[in-house]
Amino acid sequence: MGGRVTAVSSSGEHSFSKANRKSITLLAGLGVAGDAHAGVTVKHRSRVAQDPSQPNLRQVHLIHEELFEEVAREGFTVSPGELGENITTRGIDLLALSAGTLLRIGEDDAVVEVTGLRNPCSQIDGFQHGLLKQVVFRDEAGNLVRKAGIMGFVVRGGEVRPGDAIRVEPPTGPHRPLDRV
Repeated sequence: MGGRVTAVSSSGEHSFSKANRKSITLLAGLGVAGDAHAGVTVKHRSRVAQDPSQPNLRQVHLIHEELFEEVAREGFTVSPGELGENITTRGIDLLALSAGTLLRIGEDDAVVEVTGLRNPCSQIDGFQHGLLKQVVFRDEAGNLVRKAGIMGFVVRGGEVRPGDAIRVEPPTGPHRPLDRV
């Protein structure tokens, strides 16, 4: 099972969107080189305010490009990097992966371990009003559904480029559904 990288993005500033790049470098235990969210401990402002010593389980943000097509049917235009992701993918049901899944990316075989779901925030409505309801909502059974991508940390570093293959390696043991991190 696998897919492809369609775009890579990063930003040295704590901005909502990230600029598309020709490549990004993943650094083991840190995240994306030069990205504001790289580090051993949390870098997201709300998490730092709560407890700056928490481990950074959100070093890399991945979004499936298919989400952009889904929200386009509802009148929203979203391009890679605009929702703050580092890696935009195609061909992998990211939201269905198990916690602990390894994503082996590119020729350098960079490895990202999936830690959980991105918890979308109100900044998404600041980007495009009404978009937040497209990426986080309650289903008919009342369950909270988060669709704004997944988070992970870098197990093995390497260069990642658009067009790179992504190989999915499920963890041993039972499936552990993703929860917000």
